[in-house]
Amino acid sequence: MKIWPLLCGIAAVAGCARFEPQPVSPAQTTAQFDARRLDDAGLKKFLAQNFGHEPQSWPLEKWDLNSLTLAAFYFHPDLEVARAQWRVAEAGARTAGARPNPSVSFSPGYDGGIPGNYSPWLIPVTFDVPLETAGKRGKRIAEAEKIAESARWSFVTAVWQVRSNVRDSLMDFKMSGRRAALLQAQFAAQTEIVKMLQQRLDAGAISRLELTTAQIAMNKSQLDLSAAQAKRADARSRLAGALGVGLTALDGVNLEFDFSATLPDRLTSVEARSVALRGRADILGALADYAAAEADLRLQIAKQYPDLHLGPAYAWNSGNAGDSQWSLGLTLELPILDQNQGPIAEAEARRKLAAAKFNALQAQVIGAIDRAVAGLAAARRQLETGATVLAASEQQQKSVAAQVQAGAAERLDLSSAEIELNSVRLAQLDGEAQLQSAIGALEDALQSPSDLLAAAIQKISPENPNPSSP
Repeated sequence: MKIWPLLCGIAAVAGCARFEPQPVSPAQTTAQFDARRLDDAGLKKFLAQNFGHEPQSWPLEKWDLNSLTLAAFYFHPDLEVARAQWRVAEAGARTAGARPNPSVSFSPGYDGGIPGNYSPWLIPVTFDVPLETAGKRGKRIAEAEKIAESARWSFVTAVWQVRSNVRDSLMDFKMSGRRAALLQAQFAAQTEIVKMLQQRLDAGAISRLELTTAQIAMNKSQLDLSAAQAKRADARSRLAGALGVGLTALDGVNLEFDFSATLPDRLTSVEARSVALRGRADILGALADYAAAEADLRLQIAKQYPDLHLGPAYAWNSGNAGDSQWSLGLTLELPILDQNQGPIAEAEARRKLAAAKFNALQAQVIGAIDRAVAGLAAARRQLETGATVLAASEQQQKSVAAQVQAGAAERLDLSSAEIELNSVRLAQLDGEAQLQSAIGALEDALQSPSDLLAAAIQKISPENPNPSSP
């Protein structure tokens, strides 16, 4: 019997967790970040898991929106923050399910006045076994599970934000590249016009004003070209940030964006609302927050009822076995002065706050959907009108080219027609950019994923797929 307390103590100590230091080194994490590349072997495995097959070549010859999105899911540090918050919430669910431990107390006493007792020492042992009432443990677990569910939806929201940033920056990068190419042609045509006008000025055929006007237009085109090139460089930098890699990781990478991808032509606001309110992660997260607030209110109401404490005790006297005593105690807190009304009132207020936040978020989502649907329709109409104007400008340019070839027009007329055509093409490019931005806004408002993204989200785990993440 004497060895049992020792064995119990050893078992308790063996089951305890031990602290393991994990210091954070800024130099090491910076080196790990700089070492990220799109030819990472772990990324290849991650892409294969989500594409359903091994990439035909590695690294990929072309990186499109889907492959870059998966790369961002693999690398981006914001997702690791959201994962960590999810893990904290899941750990809270484990904490909520824990049962209170019993306790034992020893209160040795000394009584030298017991007749015929050769030992005056008394050793009473008292146990305290807490018993929760009113289903508090189940209500506590239900609240923690809803909090964990909300954390999971917060992670999915972070996933969508990463995807949205990748799409926007990739679209801006490719669009600014196309714009720079058109402006380069525009600048070349205006430079040629300036040369021809300079020759005419030297011959006395035109005034200085005509040449100056052409030079101003040429200089403006050069400034626009420089701005487009700067925007392209900025978009490339933002794309690297959206992927969670350094800028050098994009060196030599062939980036592609499918400008032909569009959403359904006849998507109404009512249909879009139905899709979003059934599937948006932040909406589902807000509902989980409300459910957690309700579960907390149930728990606080249950706490009005006091818990029971069983207190069996044994008092041993070494001098006379007849002096040893067993007793059974019962402790119950009397809810006279405090009936947990304060925490109940706080829980009711938190439930109202959760409901108000949900209503505000729902109104915000509905407004975003209505704007996105209207913006998409307007962008499509603008693009259709621009296509008509572009077709007319192209026909005009072909007509002037034919006249020049026939000797009925001068080379200057053809350069002017090319400049006008490039201006229309730039306007049409702006229309395409507006359409793609409207598509992106509606996708963000709906959070309705493509098949690939849906499969990736379904495989989401609290564990980071990138083992080399800082």
